[in-house]
Amino acid sequence: MPELVLTPRFERAFARLIAKNPSFREPIENALQRLATDIADPRLKTHHLSGQLAGLHACSVAYDCRIVFAQQKHPKTGKKVLLLINIGSHEEVY
Repeated sequence: MPELVLTPRFERAFARLIAKNPSFREPIENALQRLATDIADPRLKTHHLSGQLAGLHACSVAYDCRIVFAQQKHPKTGKKVLLLINIGSHEEVY
């Protein structure tokens, strides 16, 4: 199971999103659990990004809520790490 690492940008975006929509907390937590368990879970609709975000991935939390992340290996342990980069609406994250 990969470790989830939150960037400061993700933490700020998450706090803003929850402040605006407190009801998003549970779906986001569920999506993060699914992401850590199985990145290919069909409910997440995980996909590769292109253009300026090439090399990154995104998954869906709700109709208009996306998580942008990168897959990396931990430099010391070599274990898989998911670096959570951003969260928000389609327009906010792309």
